[in-house]
Amino acid sequence: MFKTSAALYERARSVIPGGVNSPVRAFGAVGGTPVFLRSASGAWVEDEDGRRYIDYVGSWGPMLFGHAEPAIVEAVAEAAKSSTSFGAPTRLEAEMAEIVSEIVPSIEMVRMVNSGTEATMSAVRLARGFTGRDKVIKFEGNYHGHADFFLAAAGSGATTFGHPDSPGVPFPAIRDTLLARYNDFQSVARLVEAHGDDIACVIVEPVAGNMGCVPPEPGFLEGLRDICTDRGILLVFDEVMTGFRVARGGAQERYEVIPDLTTLGKVLGGGLPAGAYGGRRDIMEHLAPYGPVYQAGTLSGNPLAMTAGRTALKRILKDPTLYDRLEASGRALEEGTRKNLRDLGLDYCCTRVGSMGSLFFTDCRVTDYEGARSCDTKQYARYFHAMLRRGVYLAPSQFEAFFVSAAHGDDEIEQTLALQREALVEIQA
Repeated sequence: MFKTSAALYERARSVIPGGVNSPVRAFGAVGGTPVFLRSASGAWVEDEDGRRYIDYVGSWGPMLFGHAEPAIVEAVAEAAKSSTSFGAPTRLEAEMAEIVSEIVPSIEMVRMVNSGTEATMSAVRLARGFTGRDKVIKFEGNYHGHADFFLAAAGSGATTFGHPDSPGVPFPAIRDTLLARYNDFQSVARLVEAHGDDIACVIVEPVAGNMGCVPPEPGFLEGLRDICTDRGILLVFDEVMTGFRVARGGAQERYEVIPDLTTLGKVLGGGLPAGAYGGRRDIMEHLAPYGPVYQAGTLSGNPLAMTAGRTALKRILKDPTLYDRLEASGRALEEGTRKNLRDLGLDYCCTRVGSMGSLFFTDCRVTDYEGARSCDTKQYARYFHAMLRRGVYLAPSQFEAFFVSAAHGDDEIEQTLALQREALVEIQA
Protein backbone atom coordinates (compact mmCIF):
# COMPACT_ATOMS: atom_id res chain seq x y z
CA MET A 1 0.00 0.00 0.00
CA PHE A 2 2.84 2.40 0.87
CA LYS A 3 5.65 0.60 -0.93
CA THR A 4 7.44 3.68 -2.24
CA SER A 5 7.08 5.56 1.05
CA ALA A 6 8.51 2.56 2.91
CA ALA A 7 11.54 2.42 0.60
CA LEU A 8 12.11 6.17 0.92
CA TYR A 9 11.82 5.93 4.70
CA GLU A 10 14.54 3.29 4.84
CA ARG A 11 16.71 5.43 2.59
CA ALA A 12 16.14 8.53 4.73
CA ARG A 13 16.87 6.72 8.00
CA SER A 14 20.42 6.07 6.86
CA VAL A 15 21.21 9.78 6.54
CA ILE A 16 18.60 11.63 8.66
CA PRO A 17 18.05 10.90 12.39
CA GLY A 18 14.87 8.87 12.53
CA GLY A 19 14.40 9.44 8.81
CA VAL A 20 12.63 12.76 9.40
CA ASN A 21 13.50 16.41 9.96
CA SER A 22 10.87 16.93 12.67
CA PRO A 23 10.08 14.14 15.15
CA VAL A 24 6.28 13.96 14.90
CA ARG A 25 6.56 13.13 11.19
CA ALA A 26 8.07 9.75 12.03
CA PHE A 27 4.69 8.19 12.96
CA GLY A 28 6.26 7.13 16.27
CA ALA A 29 3.01 7.87 18.12
CA VAL A 30 0.77 5.92 15.74
CA GLY A 31 3.11 3.25 14.35
CA GLY A 32 3.66 2.28 10.76
CA THR A 33 5.59 3.91 7.95
CA PRO A 34 5.47 7.69 7.40
CA VAL A 35 3.72 8.72 4.22
CA PHE A 36 6.09 10.59 1.89
CA LEU A 37 4.21 13.32 0.03
CA ARG A 38 5.11 14.53 -3.45
CA SER A 39 2.44 17.04 -4.44
CA ALA A 40 -0.63 18.88 -3.21
CA SER A 41 -3.40 21.09 -4.50
CA GLY A 42 -6.20 22.77 -2.62
CA ALA A 43 -7.52 20.45 0.10
CA TRP A 44 -5.74 17.38 -1.28
CA VAL A 45 -2.26 15.86 -1.00
CA GLU A 46 -0.71 13.01 -2.97
CA ASP A 47 1.91 10.55 -1.76
CA GLU A 48 4.81 8.93 -3.58
CA ASP A 49 2.67 5.87 -4.28
CA GLY A 50 0.08 8.00 -6.09
CA ARG A 51 -2.59 7.84 -3.36
CA ARG A 52 -4.61 11.02 -2.74
CA TYR A 53 -5.88 12.21 0.65
CA ILE A 54 -8.11 14.95 1.97
CA ASP A 55 -5.61 16.88 4.04
CA TYR A 56 -6.28 18.17 7.56
CA VAL A 57 -2.63 18.79 8.47
CA GLY A 58 -2.14 21.72 6.10
CA SER A 59 1.63 21.74 6.64
CA TRP A 60 0.75 22.01 10.38
CA GLY A 61 -1.36 25.12 9.91
CA PRO A 62 0.07 27.52 7.31
CA MET A 63 -2.15 26.50 4.39
CA LEU A 64 -5.09 28.79 5.14
CA PHE A 65 -6.05 28.88 1.46
CA GLY A 66 -5.10 25.29 0.68
CA HIS A 67 -2.04 23.92 -1.07
CA ALA A 68 -0.37 25.47 -4.11
CA GLU A 69 -2.64 28.52 -4.07
CA PRO A 70 -2.09 29.91 -7.60
CA ALA A 71 -1.70 33.57 -6.56
CA ILE A 72 1.00 32.67 -4.00
CA VAL A 73 2.84 30.29 -6.34
CA GLU A 74 2.88 32.86 -9.15
CA ALA A 75 4.02 35.68 -6.86
CA VAL A 76 6.90 33.61 -5.43
CA ALA A 77 8.01 32.47 -8.90
CA GLU A 78 8.08 36.07 -10.08
CA ALA A 79 9.98 37.25 -6.98
CA ALA A 80 12.63 34.57 -7.43
CA LYS A 81 13.60 36.16 -10.75
CA SER A 82 14.94 39.17 -8.84
CA SER A 83 16.82 37.10 -6.23
CA THR A 84 16.16 34.47 -3.63
CA SER A 85 17.90 36.55 -0.95
CA PHE A 86 19.53 39.96 -0.56
CA GLY A 87 20.72 40.20 3.03
CA ALA A 88 19.80 43.88 2.78
CA PRO A 89 16.66 45.92 3.45
CA THR A 90 13.87 45.63 0.89
CA ARG A 91 10.57 47.33 0.16
CA LEU A 92 8.87 43.98 0.81
CA GLU A 93 9.92 43.95 4.46
CA ALA A 94 8.42 47.39 5.10
CA GLU A 95 5.20 46.44 3.29
CA MET A 96 4.88 43.22 5.28
CA ALA A 97 5.47 45.04 8.56
CA GLU A 98 2.79 47.58 7.69
CA ILE A 99 0.25 44.86 6.84
CA VAL A 100 0.98 42.87 10.00
CA SER A 101 0.66 46.03 12.10
CA GLU A 102 -2.67 46.78 10.42
CA ILE A 103 -4.11 43.31 11.03
CA VAL A 104 -2.84 42.28 14.49
CA PRO A 105 -4.30 44.48 17.27
CA SER A 106 -1.29 44.40 19.62
CA ILE A 107 1.44 45.10 17.07
CA GLU A 108 2.81 48.61 16.59
CA MET A 109 6.26 47.44 15.47
CA VAL A 110 7.37 44.02 14.25
CA ARG A 111 10.61 42.17 13.55
CA MET A 112 10.68 39.37 10.96
CA VAL A 113 12.53 36.12 11.66
CA ASN A 114 12.61 32.69 10.04
CA SER A 115 10.57 30.42 12.31
CA GLY A 116 8.19 30.28 15.23
CA THR A 117 10.97 29.08 17.52
CA GLU A 118 13.07 32.13 16.63
CA ALA A 119 10.08 34.37 17.26
CA THR A 120 9.28 32.99 20.73
CA MET A 121 12.86 32.80 22.00
CA SER A 122 13.49 36.36 20.77
CA ALA A 123 10.30 37.67 22.32
CA VAL A 124 11.27 36.25 25.71
CA ARG A 125 14.77 37.71 25.43
CA LEU A 126 13.22 41.08 24.65
CA ALA A 127 10.81 40.78 27.58
CA ARG A 128 13.70 40.03 29.90
CA GLY A 129 15.75 42.90 28.52
CA PHE A 130 12.87 45.35 28.75
CA THR A 131 11.84 44.46 32.30
CA GLY A 132 15.28 43.65 33.74
CA ARG A 133 13.81 40.43 35.15
CA ASP A 134 14.71 36.81 34.46
CA LYS A 135 11.82 34.50 35.27
CA VAL A 136 9.22 33.34 32.75
CA ILE A 137 5.86 31.67 33.35
CA LYS A 138 4.77 29.12 30.76
CA PHE A 139 2.00 26.54 30.81
CA GLU A 140 2.17 22.77 30.91
CA GLY A 141 1.26 21.44 27.49
CA ASN A 142 1.96 24.71 25.68
CA TYR A 143 4.75 24.40 23.13
CA HIS A 144 6.78 27.44 22.11
CA GLY A 145 9.52 25.86 20.06
CA HIS A 146 12.68 24.07 21.10
CA ALA A 147 14.70 26.81 22.81
CA ASP A 148 16.25 25.37 25.97
CA PHE A 149 14.25 27.40 28.47
CA PHE A 150 10.95 26.26 26.92
CA LEU A 151 11.62 22.52 27.15
CA ALA A 152 9.96 21.98 30.47
CA ALA A 153 6.66 20.07 30.35
CA ALA A 154 6.38 20.90 26.66
CA GLY A 155 3.56 19.66 24.47
CA SER A 156 3.37 18.43 20.86
CA GLY A 157 6.32 16.26 19.83
CA ALA A 158 7.83 16.31 23.29
CA THR A 159 4.56 15.05 24.78
CA THR A 160 4.11 12.43 22.10
CA PHE A 161 7.53 10.94 22.73
CA GLY A 162 7.40 11.23 26.52
CA HIS A 163 10.39 13.55 26.91
CA PRO A 164 9.04 16.81 28.30
CA ASP A 165 12.53 17.62 29.62
CA SER A 166 14.95 16.94 26.76
CA PRO A 167 18.46 15.62 27.39
CA GLY A 168 20.96 18.30 26.43
CA VAL A 169 19.07 21.03 28.26
CA PRO A 170 21.10 22.00 31.34
CA PHE A 171 19.28 22.79 34.55
CA PRO A 172 20.41 26.45 34.63
CA ALA A 173 18.63 26.96 31.29
CA ILE A 174 15.23 26.11 32.78
CA ARG A 175 15.85 27.29 36.33
CA ASP A 176 13.94 30.52 35.64
CA THR A 177 11.07 28.81 33.82
CA LEU A 178 8.02 28.59 36.08
CA LEU A 179 5.26 26.13 35.13
CA ALA A 180 1.57 26.91 35.52
CA ARG A 181 -1.50 24.88 34.62
CA TYR A 182 -3.31 25.94 31.46
CA ASN A 183 -6.81 27.32 32.12
CA ASP A 184 -6.03 27.50 35.85
CA PHE A 185 -5.63 31.17 36.72
CA GLN A 186 -4.98 30.42 40.40
CA SER A 187 -1.84 28.48 39.51
CA VAL A 188 -0.56 31.67 37.86
CA ALA A 189 -1.61 33.84 40.78
CA ARG A 190 0.35 31.64 43.19
CA LEU A 191 3.50 31.92 41.06
CA VAL A 192 3.13 35.67 40.77
CA GLU A 193 2.63 35.97 44.52
CA ALA A 194 5.84 34.02 45.15
CA HIS A 195 8.03 35.47 42.36
CA GLY A 196 6.23 38.55 41.02
CA ASP A 197 9.12 41.00 41.21
CA ASP A 198 11.34 38.60 39.26
CA ILE A 199 8.91 37.62 36.46
CA ALA A 200 9.60 39.16 33.07
CA CYS A 201 6.69 37.66 31.17
CA VAL A 202 3.90 35.17 30.97
CA ILE A 203 3.91 33.36 27.62
CA VAL A 204 0.82 31.45 26.57
CA GLU A 205 -0.84 29.86 23.57
CA PRO A 206 -4.15 31.76 23.75
CA VAL A 207 -5.70 28.68 22.16
CA ALA A 208 -3.52 25.68 22.96
CA GLY A 209 -2.71 23.72 19.83
CA ASN A 210 0.18 21.52 20.81
CA MET A 211 -1.63 19.23 23.22
CA GLY A 212 -4.50 19.10 20.78
CA CYS A 213 -6.82 22.07 20.36
CA VAL A 214 -7.74 23.30 23.84
CA PRO A 215 -9.70 26.59 24.00
CA PRO A 216 -9.23 29.06 26.85
CA GLU A 217 -11.86 28.90 29.56
CA PRO A 218 -13.97 32.07 30.03
CA GLY A 219 -12.00 34.64 32.01
CA PHE A 220 -8.63 32.87 31.76
CA LEU A 221 -6.98 35.18 29.25
CA GLU A 222 -8.60 38.22 30.84
CA GLY A 223 -7.18 37.16 34.20
CA LEU A 224 -3.69 36.87 32.72
CA ARG A 225 -4.01 40.35 31.23
CA ASP A 226 -5.09 41.87 34.53
CA ILE A 227 -2.43 40.26 36.72
CA CYS A 228 0.34 41.10 34.24
CA THR A 229 -0.76 44.73 34.11
CA ASP A 230 -0.95 44.94 37.90
CA ARG A 231 2.54 43.49 38.46
CA GLY A 232 4.47 45.03 35.56
CA ILE A 233 4.81 41.65 33.81
CA LEU A 234 4.67 41.45 30.01
CA LEU A 235 1.98 39.23 28.54
CA VAL A 236 3.18 37.35 25.45
CA PHE A 237 0.71 35.59 23.17
CA ASP A 238 2.26 32.81 21.15
CA GLU A 239 0.09 33.11 18.05
CA VAL A 240 2.39 31.13 15.78
CA MET A 241 -0.51 28.72 15.27
CA THR A 242 -3.55 30.93 15.91
CA GLY A 243 -2.38 34.09 14.15
CA PHE A 244 -4.53 34.75 11.05
CA ARG A 245 -6.08 31.32 11.70
CA VAL A 246 -8.81 31.57 14.37
CA ALA A 247 -9.70 35.13 13.29
CA ARG A 248 -8.20 37.71 10.99
CA GLY A 249 -6.33 39.33 13.88
CA GLY A 250 -5.72 36.04 15.66
CA ALA A 251 -6.91 34.87 19.06
CA GLN A 252 -6.38 38.33 20.55
CA GLU A 253 -9.03 39.66 18.19
CA ARG A 254 -11.36 36.72 18.76
CA TYR A 255 -11.18 36.97 22.58
CA GLU A 256 -10.60 40.74 22.77
CA VAL A 257 -7.54 40.45 25.01
CA ILE A 258 -4.50 42.44 23.91
CA PRO A 259 -1.02 41.18 24.89
CA ASP A 260 2.14 43.25 25.12
CA LEU A 261 4.03 41.06 22.65
CA THR A 262 2.83 38.62 19.98
CA THR A 263 4.72 35.91 18.14
CA LEU A 264 3.68 34.80 14.66
CA GLY A 265 4.52 32.14 12.08
CA LYS A 266 2.80 29.57 9.85
CA VAL A 267 0.09 31.55 7.96
CA LEU A 268 2.38 34.59 8.15
CA GLY A 269 4.72 33.01 5.58
CA GLY A 270 2.01 31.84 3.20
CA GLY A 271 3.55 28.37 3.26
CA LEU A 272 7.20 29.45 3.26
CA PRO A 273 9.40 29.54 6.40
CA ALA A 274 8.78 32.78 8.26
CA GLY A 275 8.17 34.05 11.75
CA ALA A 276 7.80 37.39 13.49
CA TYR A 277 7.42 39.01 16.88
CA GLY A 278 5.98 42.40 17.60
CA GLY A 279 4.09 44.53 20.04
CA ARG A 280 4.14 47.87 21.78
CA ARG A 281 6.50 50.42 20.26
CA ASP A 282 8.24 51.23 23.56
CA ILE A 283 9.09 47.54 24.02
CA MET A 284 10.17 46.87 20.44
CA GLU A 285 12.49 49.90 20.45
CA HIS A 286 14.64 48.05 22.99
CA LEU A 287 15.85 45.85 20.12
CA ALA A 288 19.16 46.49 18.39
CA PRO A 289 20.02 48.67 16.58
CA TYR A 290 17.73 51.05 18.52
CA GLY A 291 18.31 49.45 21.90
CA PRO A 292 20.55 47.02 23.78
CA VAL A 293 18.66 43.73 23.23
CA TYR A 294 20.44 41.85 20.46
CA GLN A 295 18.79 39.62 17.87
CA ALA A 296 19.78 39.06 14.26
CA GLY A 297 19.13 36.72 11.32
CA THR A 298 20.89 36.47 7.97
CA LEU A 299 17.79 35.35 6.07
CA SER A 300 15.20 37.27 8.12
CA GLY A 301 12.81 39.05 5.80
CA ASN A 302 13.72 36.70 2.96
CA PRO A 303 12.10 38.05 -0.23
CA LEU A 304 10.43 34.78 -1.19
CA ALA A 305 8.85 34.30 2.25
CA MET A 306 7.85 37.96 2.39
CA THR A 307 6.27 37.71 -1.06
CA ALA A 308 4.29 34.61 -0.12
CA GLY A 309 3.23 36.16 3.18
CA ARG A 310 2.29 39.50 1.65
CA THR A 311 0.17 37.75 -0.97
CA ALA A 312 -1.64 35.70 1.68
CA LEU A 313 -2.21 38.63 4.04
CA LYS A 314 -3.44 40.91 1.26
CA ARG A 315 -5.97 38.27 0.31
CA ILE A 316 -7.07 38.11 3.94
CA LEU A 317 -7.62 41.88 3.92
CA LYS A 318 -9.57 41.82 0.66
CA ASP A 319 -11.90 38.93 1.52
CA PRO A 320 -14.54 40.06 4.06
CA THR A 321 -16.27 36.66 4.19
CA LEU A 322 -13.15 34.45 4.50
CA TYR A 323 -13.41 33.82 8.22
CA ASP A 324 -17.16 33.31 8.07
CA ARG A 325 -16.57 30.54 5.52
CA LEU A 326 -13.75 29.01 7.56
CA GLU A 327 -15.94 29.11 10.66
CA ALA A 328 -18.79 27.43 8.78
CA SER A 329 -16.53 24.65 7.46
CA GLY A 330 -15.02 24.07 10.89
CA ARG A 331 -18.47 23.99 12.47
CA ALA A 332 -19.76 21.52 9.87
CA LEU A 333 -16.85 19.19 10.55
CA GLU A 334 -17.29 19.49 14.33
CA GLU A 335 -21.07 19.00 14.27
CA GLY A 336 -20.78 16.09 11.86
CA THR A 337 -18.18 14.46 14.08
CA ARG A 338 -20.39 14.90 17.15
CA LYS A 339 -23.30 13.32 15.26
CA ASN A 340 -21.14 10.35 14.25
CA LEU A 341 -20.11 9.89 17.87
CA ARG A 342 -23.69 10.10 19.14
CA ASP A 343 -24.99 7.71 16.52
CA LEU A 344 -22.32 5.17 17.45
CA GLY A 345 -22.74 5.62 21.20
CA LEU A 346 -19.24 7.03 21.67
CA ASP A 347 -18.47 9.68 24.28
CA TYR A 348 -15.23 11.16 22.97
CA CYS A 349 -14.36 14.83 23.41
CA CYS A 350 -14.54 17.27 20.49
CA THR A 351 -13.02 20.76 20.58
CA ARG A 352 -12.81 23.51 17.98
CA VAL A 353 -11.91 27.17 17.63
CA GLY A 354 -12.58 28.53 14.16
CA SER A 355 -10.85 26.36 11.57
CA MET A 356 -8.76 24.29 14.00
CA GLY A 357 -9.88 21.56 16.35
CA SER A 358 -9.35 18.08 17.80
CA LEU A 359 -11.08 14.79 18.44
CA PHE A 360 -9.80 13.55 21.81
CA PHE A 361 -10.15 9.84 22.54
CA THR A 362 -11.30 10.39 26.11
CA ASP A 363 -14.70 10.82 27.74
CA CYS A 364 -13.34 13.68 29.87
CA ARG A 365 -13.69 17.33 28.92
CA VAL A 366 -10.17 18.42 27.95
CA THR A 367 -9.17 21.79 29.38
CA ASP A 368 -5.50 21.27 30.25
CA TYR A 369 -2.43 19.09 29.81
CA GLU A 370 -3.57 16.51 32.35
CA GLY A 371 -6.87 16.10 30.53
CA ALA A 372 -5.13 15.70 27.18
CA ARG A 373 -2.85 13.04 28.61
CA SER A 374 -5.87 11.02 29.71
CA CYS A 375 -6.59 10.18 26.06
CA ASP A 376 -6.40 6.64 24.71
CA THR A 377 -3.50 7.18 22.33
CA LYS A 378 -3.65 3.58 21.09
CA GLN A 379 -7.23 4.10 20.02
CA TYR A 380 -6.22 7.33 18.28
CA ALA A 381 -3.51 5.39 16.42
CA ARG A 382 -6.11 2.89 15.20
CA TYR A 383 -8.36 5.76 14.13
CA PHE A 384 -5.51 7.52 12.36
CA HIS A 385 -4.65 4.48 10.26
CA ALA A 386 -8.31 3.68 9.54
CA MET A 387 -8.72 7.21 8.19
CA LEU A 388 -5.43 7.08 6.29
CA ARG A 389 -6.46 3.89 4.51
CA ARG A 390 -9.69 5.61 3.47
CA GLY A 391 -7.90 8.65 2.07
CA VAL A 392 -8.01 11.18 4.93
CA TYR A 393 -4.68 12.59 6.12
CA LEU A 394 -4.69 13.56 9.82
CA ALA A 395 -1.87 14.54 12.16
CA PRO A 396 0.03 11.39 13.28
CA SER A 397 -0.41 12.28 16.95
CA GLN A 398 -3.33 12.66 19.36
CA PHE A 399 -1.65 15.82 20.61
CA GLU A 400 -1.99 17.87 17.42
CA ALA A 401 -4.88 19.86 15.98
CA PHE A 402 -6.58 19.46 12.64
CA PHE A 403 -6.82 22.42 10.25
CA VAL A 404 -9.53 23.28 7.74
CA SER A 405 -8.61 25.52 4.82
CA ALA A 406 -10.62 27.75 2.51
CA ALA A 407 -10.16 25.01 -0.10
CA HIS A 408 -12.18 22.50 1.95
CA GLY A 409 -15.62 22.66 0.38
CA ASP A 410 -18.87 20.94 1.26
CA ASP A 411 -17.89 17.88 -0.77
CA GLU A 412 -14.63 17.37 1.14
CA ILE A 413 -16.33 17.84 4.52
CA GLU A 414 -19.18 15.45 3.67
CA GLN A 415 -16.77 12.85 2.30
CA THR A 416 -14.60 13.13 5.40
CA LEU A 417 -17.55 12.61 7.74
CA ALA A 418 -18.76 9.55 5.82
CA LEU A 419 -15.29 8.02 5.93
CA GLN A 420 -14.93 8.98 9.59
CA ARG A 421 -18.08 7.07 10.43
CA GLU A 422 -16.68 3.97 8.70
CA ALA A 423 -13.37 4.35 10.54
CA LEU A 424 -15.05 4.73 13.94
CA VAL A 425 -17.13 1.61 13.32
CA GLU A 426 -14.00 -0.31 12.33
CA ILE A 427 -11.94 0.59 15.39
CA GLN A 428 -14.77 -0.28 17.80
CA ALA A 429 -15.15 -3.78 16.31
